[in-house]
Amino acid sequence: MGCARILSALRRCKRLDDSQGGSELARCLGLLDLTALGVGSTLGLGVYVLAGAVAKTVAGPAVTLSFLVAAIASAFAGLCYAEFAARVPRAGSAYVYSYVSVGEFIAFTIGWNLILEYVIGTASVAKGMSNYIDSICNNTMARTLTAAAPINVSFLAEYPDFFAFGLVLVITILLGVGVRESTKLNNVFTALNMATVVIVVIAGATQSDPSNWRIAVEDIPEEYREAAGAGGFMPWGVAGVMAGAAKCFFGFVGFDCVATTGEEAKNPKRDIPLSIILSLVIIFISYFTIATVLTMMLPYYLQDADAPFPHVFGVAGLPSVGWIVTIGAIFALCTSLLGAMFPLPRVLYAMASDGVLFRPLARIHRRTQTPLLATAFSGLLSATMAAIFNLNQLIDMMSIGTLMAYTIVAISVLILRYEEDSTMIINGLKALPETPWSVVKQLFNLLGLKEPTMLSSTIAKCTIFIFFVVSLAACGTMSWEVIGEGAWVASGALGILLLLLLLVLYRQPRRDVAHLTFTVPLVPLVPYLSVIMNVYLMVQLDYHTWVRFILWLAVGYLIYFFYGISNSSLKEKKNDDSHTNGKVEEKHVITKF
Repeated sequence: MGCARILSALRRCKRLDDSQGGSELARCLGLLDLTALGVGSTLGLGVYVLAGAVAKTVAGPAVTLSFLVAAIASAFAGLCYAEFAARVPRAGSAYVYSYVSVGEFIAFTIGWNLILEYVIGTASVAKGMSNYIDSICNNTMARTLTAAAPINVSFLAEYPDFFAFGLVLVITILLGVGVRESTKLNNVFTALNMATVVIVVIAGATQSDPSNWRIAVEDIPEEYREAAGAGGFMPWGVAGVMAGAAKCFFGFVGFDCVATTGEEAKNPKRDIPLSIILSLVIIFISYFTIATVLTMMLPYYLQDADAPFPHVFGVAGLPSVGWIVTIGAIFALCTSLLGAMFPLPRVLYAMASDGVLFRPLARIHRRTQTPLLATAFSGLLSATMAAIFNLNQLIDMMSIGTLMAYTIVAISVLILRYEEDSTMIINGLKALPETPWSVVKQLFNLLGLKEPTMLSSTIAKCTIFIFFVVSLAACGTMSWEVIGEGAWVASGALGILLLLLLLVLYRQPRRDVAHLTFTVPLVPLVPYLSVIMNVYLMVQLDYHTWVRFILWLAVGYLIYFFYGISNSSLKEKKNDDSHTNGKVEEKHVITKF
């Protein structure tokens, strides 16, 4: 009996009518504010560092294709986020979306992952900005602090970065003052960032040489040949393009912060989906054009992996443009820092409001109308990590948390589309009789159902679960580089099984979503591809990243099982209903959508 109660608690879902109450947060963000927030939080380290680093050592000029693959993966996830924003205009992003679709335990898992993503995102941007500014000053700060207070731990920074710590605290204070004030500053910095990108593209285009995309390996100088691959447009082949995509994905992390503003957007059901799509389009165009001019201005093997633009414009005889880029990069990193920090208090606020995290984090300050305690806690945690942790390990940890969030959102879209309506009556019956033969026939909808039923919904859910397991096995097989015919046979068999599962999903009846302001097109194909691409990128991450990720989850589950599961608002509501009615009335959550 105890196990049954625990399982019931893990599966309990938030109803939509529970999500539509009044909010204490200030509704002050329009479409321009939201789009600027998405662009500003994403277009930072990636555009000023990532393109050169990936081009030099991973993908060559085909870094443009790497950005395209990463953009497609992010676009699929963005479409899923946009539909959920139209369904559930609440603060909390993927956490709330999963809470209303797949249950409290999965919701807590994804919320805990989002905390990891945003904490590390804030810390990594602050660390990157500190390093960038320090490099302009000839690394004076690094040398001084390394000599004065060295940290001799392998997975930590070489010295305590007090400058990065201070940067995060400044942003924390700014966010605590109020959303309206911080977004105005974000809009200004984002405009300066975009102006810098335009200057780089125009100035770089005048110095571009398309022949740098087709350099033969015999034309590469001897000292660079060993590390330059096979030359040409794709010196490391398709494998290099995909490996580059896994790294370039980091450049698109951040757009989902728009989805956390559901209670602060003026018109969330319209503006949030639009701003997600617009921000992704702007970000991809920026990355693609930047990578194009960068690799056409200078051969890929001559790029500077740490500061590509000052180097390439210096070689081209345009040092003034290099200084413009340096100044623009500082503004860009300011917007990235603000955008990375912005959603973290909102996720904490949403989880604390539901009781799965400590409830004091949900308190809203009367004057600023912001979750002040959650903001302060977020700032201190992020600042501490920025001061003492190694940047490269933080980036991998952020990627795995983000990819897990994207995966669960895509799965949630599938679950919602195939969920049955418990109030539906077919031919005067509440449900069709279920026999083994009817189950087999319904795999390909030979029963001719037009609306989802309990049978079709159960088949869809089982298919989605099997699909996730098979996609994990298929992507793992591809990434492990197993040699031999057996690996090819296994990959082929798993690929055929994935296609068969897609066909089964396609044949199941789906719910009508015409009332929504935005829906994911081509369901189930788009969420299906989103899950596969996210899982593929996740298995590219190293063993140590997975170990640290599992440890982070273990800490979160301790909090949930010792505090959250017994303090959840849904448990309190269930107890109230049982006292009022004598028993809990079972009611399906999705029928409210």
